[in-house]
Amino acid sequence: MIKEYMIQEYIESITKEEIARFPVEEFLGRIIVIDTEEDAGKAVSYLYKFPLVGFDTETRPSFRKGQHNKISLMQISTVDVCFLFRLNRIGIPNVLKNFLGGAQVMKIGLSLRDDFGAMRKRTEIEPANFVDLQNIVGAYGIKESSLQKIYAIMFNRKISKGQRLTNWDAEILTDAQQKYAALDAWACLKIYNQLKEGHELL
Repeated sequence: MIKEYMIQEYIESITKEEIARFPVEEFLGRIIVIDTEEDAGKAVSYLYKFPLVGFDTETRPSFRKGQHNKISLMQISTVDVCFLFRLNRIGIPNVLKNFLGGAQVMKIGLSLRDDFGAMRKRTEIEPANFVDLQNIVGAYGIKESSLQKIYAIMFNRKISKGQRLTNWDAEILTDAQQKYAALDAWACLKIYNQLKEGHELL
């Protein structure tokens, strides 16, 4: 007997007004800030234990024309732990570079071209085994491309963007910054896992 796969369909789009009525999502897992190469090594060793992780980056916003800042933060999340690598402090250590360029763990992100470009401003790197959610949500009927809208369509919850334009190079990241950064990486992983559950054997 031939087995066929059925893909769960979602609504195509959603408005900002609809999203505003949803409850705010929150990452309830553990957040670990990494600001030394030694801790980066420990974090990466832990991440190798997982087949897939969520991924995102943050860059300090620039309000001057022509000014471009280097990537400040890299977030890599499992379902219950998110590491915040402070690249403005440690750059991209070789252990992290090898993880990003290795095929052992799948990394799930969104709008990855921007992230890859920002990473290459810090070091020569060829990212491997990454999945961009923007390239796969269309197969499930979703025509939106932003993380906030995709997440709202799938889970009826709102990802707040209130911290996006804050200073990611600050001496100490606030709790609000940490939660915002962790949520984006974790949300990418949650979206991917949910989409894959949409494949049901008939």
